[in-house]
Amino acid sequence: MHAWQTINMEVRLTEEFSRKNPVFPVSLVKPYFQTEEDKFPSRKKNPTPPEIVEVEDSAGPAKKIIKARKIGLNGKDQRQYLVIFNYQTADKDK
Repeated sequence: MHAWQTINMEVRLTEEFSRKNPVFPVSLVKPYFQTEEDKFPSRKKNPTPPEIVEVEDSAGPAKKIIKARKIGLNGKDQRQYLVIFNYQTADKDK
């Protein structure tokens, strides 16, 4: 890495980028971190997705949808709903 009057930096590029110009403005050059863990050691890696609970047919129709969210699970977008069911107590809401 060479500094060109502290305005530009020349960096070593891999073979993949050999045709690119190796000189960049200093404002674009940032420190390299091996992994995100080095930069953010207290960050959780991958939060586990919530458990998918199948609703029994005996629960009856939903009375009200309280909350909805869209999540990515196994590479697919899925919607999850928090609902209140008719004829059920609050502890059985899913």
